[in-house]
Order: sequence, then structure tokens, then C-alpha cells
Amino acid sequence: MTHSAAPATAIGLQALEERLRSDLELLELPAKSWVPPRTLHGEAVRDVVVIGAGMCGLAATAKLLFTGISNVVAYDAAPAGEEGPWITFARMETLRSPKTLHGPALGLPQLTFRAWFTAQWGAEAWQELDKIPKNQWMDYLVWYRQVLDLPVRNNVRITAITPIDDLIALDLTGAETGPIYTRRLVLATGRSGLGGAAVPDFLQGVDRRFWAHSADDIDFAALSGKSVAVIGAGASSMDNAATALEAGAAAVDMLIRRAEMPRINKMTGIGSQGVVHGMHRLADDWKWKFVDYTSASQTPPPRSSTLRVSRHPQAHFYLNCGIEAVREEGEGLAITTTQGEKHYDFLIAATGFANDFNGRPEFAAVAPFIRSWSDGRYTPEMGTPRASMLDAPDLGPDFEFREKVPGTCPQLAHIYCFNDAAMLTHGKVSGDIPAVSAGAERLVRGITASLFAEDVASHYASLQAYDTPELQGDEWVDASPLLKKENAL
Repeated sequence: MTHSAAPATAIGLQALEERLRSDLELLELPAKSWVPPRTLHGEAVRDVVVIGAGMCGLAATAKLLFTGISNVVAYDAAPAGEEGPWITFARMETLRSPKTLHGPALGLPQLTFRAWFTAQWGAEAWQELDKIPKNQWMDYLVWYRQVLDLPVRNNVRITAITPIDDLIALDLTGAETGPIYTRRLVLATGRSGLGGAAVPDFLQGVDRRFWAHSADDIDFAALSGKSVAVIGAGASSMDNAATALEAGAAAVDMLIRRAEMPRINKMTGIGSQGVVHGMHRLADDWKWKFVDYTSASQTPPPRSSTLRVSRHPQAHFYLNCGIEAVREEGEGLAITTTQGEKHYDFLIAATGFANDFNGRPEFAAVAPFIRSWSDGRYTPEMGTPRASMLDAPDLGPDFEFREKVPGTCPQLAHIYCFNDAAMLTHGKVSGDIPAVSAGAERLVRGITASLFAEDVASHYASLQAYDTPELQGDEWVDASPLLKKENAL
């Protein structure tokens, strides 16, 4: 459902923004700046740099500013308005999350998607809205960034992260070049987390002319009239299959390893503030049980996404169809499956993302030192040694990385993993819409405490130096001389 003209009941964005400004003023937000400035070689050092200006990066940046940490910048490699997956590789029609979730609003009613929507199209349109169109969610995030005047720099890519003494050096390319220096670094890198696309072994060495990962920039128009295989039964597999079908693909086969489609979204079923605020405090064996169970159960694709595929007669669902091998054959692919050999012009691998730190050259200087759950946090008593979980970073209580060997890279404590890779340690608070505000709050509390502790001597000196009197000396008369006089009588 799209909306163009605003009804008489809509207050308009200008009125909403005035309400938001009033709320921020009443709450004294942003708070006054309090972090002592730092320089290196005469150049200003950033207090925090956020890599990524998608939803999580924006929420983290806004919360930092609200907390009085003002020497902040967020960098994103994408052009303005194209941050995150929403209008790039997210190929669904609407969001999966309910429209009522607060998302990155940080506890401010006027900053919610609902407020933004009803200000323009009214309460009746809100009641009629089922799910949020993904492009409209992107429009909301663009407004969020603008109305809060967040310091985001686009078309800038980080090519190297290097610890230097107690600082972190970042090499930049694109619209801004480096190096620059920062005291704290937040990796708000979304679904791709720390390693990028997960590519199955059977696709290694296969010419990329014949296949793509679901997060790639795929030329769907070129698939018109072609036979296409899509691996998987999750949301992204359905969205990519539907996009290929809508682009005119002659046939799209869903190759699904499972004997049955997953049908129940387990984590949504137990969603609560207890899960949001309690999951990260659980013992490690309970964390492992929750994530292992939901991984084994799998999250079903949305009903609407599945129907979007199945309504096409040239779409086929092959269950219990595992892939054993893929080879090039002429101008296409021969795929050996547990149900025999199949032939296609193109394949789309909706196989998710990996936490392979070594797959990202910008992490090369720190990757060898990062501790994962396989480095002793996982024990066999916890359950299945699932590879994707073993590779997850073993984070501290504030999303900070930890060292594999203590003392080998102390600056890891100043680099924060605020992305999907944090889920095993922290729960789903740094990658999905429902709890991103809670995640930003947890992250920024940790950064705030860390910066204050590091500068404690400076803050103490400020305490000693502060000499603005509240009393001028004319507010009272000392009665002691009278008392002495009376005692002498």
C-alpha cells in the first residue's frame, strides 16, 4: 500500500519535527559534551567512529550524541539514502516485523515510524497499513538521520583498522581519505557482520557468471527466459526467487535440503522485554541452547513471501533436495542433488553470512587476536558444536571484542561489535528492528563508562579546578561573635 496525498487529519512532518524538538529540549538532549578533547600530531582525535550508517549505525550514533559524546562520526560506503539492505539486496516487498515496533526511536514517541507515518497520512491510513513497505522504511531512516542532524559521511570505505598505542587508526578511501584516529570504534556492519557472504564449498571455483549470493547486486532482468535454481527455504531465498520470477524467469526451482518447510518462528513466539534485557545475562550454556535450538528449528520465510513465489506456475519447491556438487556445463550449471542431477542457467545461493574475520582485509591487523566462542567459551556439554556459532565472537558485556590471548591486542576492548555477529553473546539487539534501541542503550552505556574511566584523572582535575561559587557571601550573617560575647558574660 502506498500513500501520496496527506488527509486533513495528518499534522504534517513540520509539526512532528517541532514536537520532537520540544521533547528533546524538555529532556535536555543532546546532553552537554563532557569528553576531554584529544589530539595526535596536532590533529583532533575522534572519541568514537561508527562504521555503518544503516539502522544500527544511526541508532548508535544518535544515542552517543544524546549522551554527550559529541565528537562522533559515522562512515558508510554507500551513497546517501542507500545505506543498509533495504533498497539494495533486501528484495522483499514489506518488512517482516510488525508495524508497531519502536525500532531505533530510543524511547522518543515522536521519533517512531508510526509518528512519522501518521504525521503524513493520518491515523486511518495507519490502521489500514498491514506491513511496512521496505522502501518506505528506508524513507523513514533517511528522515531519522536528517531530523536528528546525525554526522554521517557517505561514500567512504574503511580499508584498514590498526591499533596504535591507546588509539585506533583508520585508513579511509572515497569521499574522505585517511588516516584518522579514534579512541573507540563501533562496527555497525549489519547482516554481513564481520565476514561477509557465506559461500558453500560446492560453489568454490565455479565461474561467477553462473551464480550469485543473495546479497549480491544481481541483474534480474538478465534472468528473463532463463532457468534458475535458488538454494534455501528462508526469507532471502523466497525474496530472490520471487524477484527472478517477476523479472520473467522461465523456471525457478527452490532447492531445499530439509524434508519439511520450517513453519514456526520460535523466537518471535517468546519475544518479550525479558528476552531483550535478560538473554545477555544468562549463563553461557543457556545462551547456546537458545541459539542452537532456533538454528536447528530454523526461521520460516514469511507467508506473504512464500505465496509471492508459489503463485507462479513456473516455480517449484524441491524438498529433501540437498546439493552434493555443482559444475559448469556449457553455458550453464549441472547440479548434483540427492534427487538426481538438475540443469540450470543460473543459481542464487541464499546461504547467509559468515563470521570469518579473515575474509575482510580491513580487519587483517586485528583478526588474529579476536577471541571467538571456539576459543574456550564453548564446551561440549553445551550441545551441538555448530560451526556458525563456534565462529561467533566472544564479546564482553558492552559488545567489546576480547583477546584470544590476554595482552596481545589490548585495543580490542575499544572496538565494539554492534552487528548481527553479536547475537550469541548479546541476543538479538544489534541486527533486527525490535530491540535495536535497547542494544544502542547497552552499547553507549559501556562506551560512556569506558571513556569516563580512561579520563578519570582529567575529570578529577576538573573537579578540583571548578571554582564558580553558588553563594556570594552576602546571604547570611555569622552569629559566632554574638555567641562568644554571650558566653563571656
